[in-house]
Amino acid sequence: EVQLVESGGGLVQAGGSLRLSCAASGFTFDGYAIGWFRQAPGKRREGVSCISGSSGTEFYADSVKGRFTISSDNVKNMVYLQMNSLKSGDTADYYCTAHPADTCREALVWGMDYWGKGTLVTVSS
Repeated sequence: EVQLVESGGGLVQAGGSLRLSCAASGFTFDGYAIGWFRQAPGKRREGVSCISGSSGTEFYADSVKGRFTISSDNVKNMVYLQMNSLKSGDTADYYCTAHPADTCREALVWGMDYWGKGTLVTVSS
């Protein structure tokens, strides 16, 4: 059974940093797209970033490019999202996600099969 458990959310001031972690179990990263989505109250879900479990290629939404960095540890089955220069517009629930096809570009648009329960990031201005 695929399980994704996020941690690391919290309250941070604008301009600050947070690192989200995702502990994955029930699958190996090879052949999967693993990523982060977010959803703010009253807004549509947004694909934030994705990493290829096979090649390590990274993908980012334009809204976070240059500020967020995704990484993975394929041995520990962990995925991380380093978020720098946070803005109030980054406030949202952040979800770790996984898709059983190494198609990050499409998965960030259409969604992924597996989702964690989310962790809340609040950026105060």
